[in-house]
Amino acid sequence: MAETSVEGIAPDQNWRVPAGAGVALILLGLLAIVFPFVTGVSLSLLLGALLVVGGIVHGVHAFSAPGWTGSAVQILLGIVYVVAGIALVVNPVFGLATLTLLVIAYLFVGGIVELVAGIGMPREANGLWIAASGAIGILLAGLLWVGFPSTAVWAVGTLFGVNLLVSGIALLSVGSAERRVVKEGPTTAA
Repeated sequence: MAETSVEGIAPDQNWRVPAGAGVALILLGLLAIVFPFVTGVSLSLLLGALLVVGGIVHGVHAFSAPGWTGSAVQILLGIVYVVAGIALVVNPVFGLATLTLLVIAYLFVGGIVELVAGIGMPREANGLWIAASGAIGILLAGLLWVGFPSTAVWAVGTLFGVNLLVSGIALLSVGSAERRVVKEGPTTAA
């Protein structure tokens, strides 16, 4: 019978991997928060490059698509991807503004869905937390919209940085828990 800890972590688990990844994400998140404009422009450039590559893939796929309509659709998608990608690479600040509008739309629509779902949940299910999350999403969307276009300078980079930071803290926490289990030694599963 294999030995496992009470928490379900194998005693030979390498805790350094999630801990190291967590530290790296925390540092990247902090950099993104400190330099949100650079982060946002970098994300815009990366998205543009990915769109160009995606457009090329669609163009290549057009040769293997069944029928002339399938090929035409793939060529059309390839052109749209490449044009959008080039537009983002040539003018990443415009792309940053567009990404900010998408974040505003995401927060607003997601907030409405969470608010409605949370209000409709039974009291025992703690739907209030879901509703509160939705209300915060709507509030954030409103704040970003009121400040637009100046919020485009910092919003995407800051939100991305916060996401990296939270993910890094979570991974570091996982690594710390694994280290603690490995240090304490294994217990046999019943």
